[in-house]
Amino acid sequence: MTRQPPISDYGAIGDGRTAALVSRDGSIDWLCLPRFDSSSVFAALLDSERGGRFFVRPVAPFQVTRRYRPGTNVLETTFETPAGAVRLTDFMPVAEEAEKRGTLWPEHEILRRLEGLSGEVEMEVRCEPRPKYATLSPPFRRCGALGFRLEYGARVLTVRSDLPLEAAPPHGALAGRATVAAGERRWVSFAFAAEEPAVVPPLGDLAEARLRQTAAWWEGCANRCTYDGPYRDAVVRSALALKLMVYAPSGALVAAPTTSLPETPGGVRNWDYRYCWLRDASMTVRALYDIGYGEDADSFLGWLLHATRLTWPELQVLYDVYGNTRIAERELPHLAGYRGARPVRIGNGAKDQLQLDVYGEVVEAACQFVRHGGALDRESRRMLRGIGETVCRRWREPDEGIWEIRTDRRHHTVSKAMCWVSLDRLLDLEASGHLSVPRDLFARERETIRGEIESRGFEARSGSYVSTFDGDDVDASLLLLALHRYADPAGARRRATHERIRERLGVNGLLYRYPPETDGLPGREGAFGICSFWSVEQCALEGDAERARREFEHLLGFANDLGLYAEEIDPETGDALGNFPQAFTHVGLINAALALEAGEKGGFTCGTRAPATPNPATR
Repeated sequence: MTRQPPISDYGAIGDGRTAALVSRDGSIDWLCLPRFDSSSVFAALLDSERGGRFFVRPVAPFQVTRRYRPGTNVLETTFETPAGAVRLTDFMPVAEEAEKRGTLWPEHEILRRLEGLSGEVEMEVRCEPRPKYATLSPPFRRCGALGFRLEYGARVLTVRSDLPLEAAPPHGALAGRATVAAGERRWVSFAFAAEEPAVVPPLGDLAEARLRQTAAWWEGCANRCTYDGPYRDAVVRSALALKLMVYAPSGALVAAPTTSLPETPGGVRNWDYRYCWLRDASMTVRALYDIGYGEDADSFLGWLLHATRLTWPELQVLYDVYGNTRIAERELPHLAGYRGARPVRIGNGAKDQLQLDVYGEVVEAACQFVRHGGALDRESRRMLRGIGETVCRRWREPDEGIWEIRTDRRHHTVSKAMCWVSLDRLLDLEASGHLSVPRDLFARERETIRGEIESRGFEARSGSYVSTFDGDDVDASLLLLALHRYADPAGARRRATHERIRERLGVNGLLYRYPPETDGLPGREGAFGICSFWSVEQCALEGDAERARREFEHLLGFANDLGLYAEEIDPETGDALGNFPQAFTHVGLINAALALEAGEKGGFTCGTRAPATPNPATR
């Protein structure tokens, strides 16, 4: 069996609806169509034998260098062989809607351009779609000048190329070889249509035009970044990575474009992340606003308010890109899994959990919107008030917590703190005239929550906050107490908590999110990317700029050669673990860089506002 490449060997391309993963050797091993959470067309990432792939590479042995074209998500892979060199350029065409008017664009397309750089290189192409998570292998049909067409149900895949292609075994594959000489350019197009007529655009000069349009579109995105502080290149790359995970029609941001990439090599911690988590909301909105992507933040918040209306006044943990809640988790036993990690899962059972922290995330995201000049409409005001009332009714309940532990519900300290955040921010909005709330009720419940946290979520012996009420252990989410302005970041309790987290969960400059026995699953997951960036923010909040910079630079070394991060990192090897690329990790990088910049300028204010005066108990 062919072994899949390391997770970090992949790059990502996308079109604002879906994304494809491209390996270092030019193989598209993952693509879902027509959107992120649709069934896969190529899934060699999860089963190298039957999943299906689409590769373009030299026949002879080769060495690889690659990059994103500066300021874009256009991927360039250069193959060097003894006979010469060829550059492969991969992208999914995107452009402003005004540019598309008057022209015919495929619903989705991947364009792959081969450009001879030196000598003559024999290249091979193989396109082997396996739709519906590799349960189908329909045949291609030759359509003359229109290339090859593959149909399944109402969906159509079209492959065209100015390289010679023929049907090849096994059933439902195309393959071909051709020599590319210095100065020559050859194209391969892979297009998809479902609800719309199948458009088969010409190659050659018109494909070159789509490349220029796409590069210009991404460059426009990059140029919107207003951040000009330390490590700007990493911030811009993270912003572009986030754009790859935005579903443009709704503004939703998926956690990752993949499913079932393991958090433990060969293990069972394999989850589907092609959905949108409320947990990520406020930090994502803050990052987008603070680096100049206000339109994207507004769009994401628009999706957020729409999605939460569908289950209001209760909130679900995650939603799909249109805010729908039917995301039943099931297993695909016919797929072998990434390097044998099974089961392969689609859907996510965490949707049925109770996570009280999400109420604070939604309210804080709305506050970010208001702080950046937004106005809440009548329906949003009604919804936010209802969220506060729900918090008053439910905050005393145990929940599964921010990390979605699939064991018994417990009283998680951060869940209670985020309930405090929701009421605190709603009272702020009421005081500034943005909405009306039952002030006395919200204020009374807010102080009751704080009293419970300070008495039961704090351990006097260690001087530290703890993960669960009346417990004695810590988890990395406790860093959020300062980042969400619950506690004074420079206070003794916060400093002691930070040091205890480092002591209990730190290794090789990284942080696990919780102790290994917490979730009851076999093996231990990797260090959690965003938690390590939270530590950088905490150092900046504490005024330790030197340590913050040192930790940040260490974390930059765990990105792959394209600047992309997975969900987790193996602390021993540095290998990427979990779904990839991971939006949450890139959000953490952006916010950490903002904290570093603010620290250098003489002061960091989390959430664009100075921390509230702490309760004496938190000093």
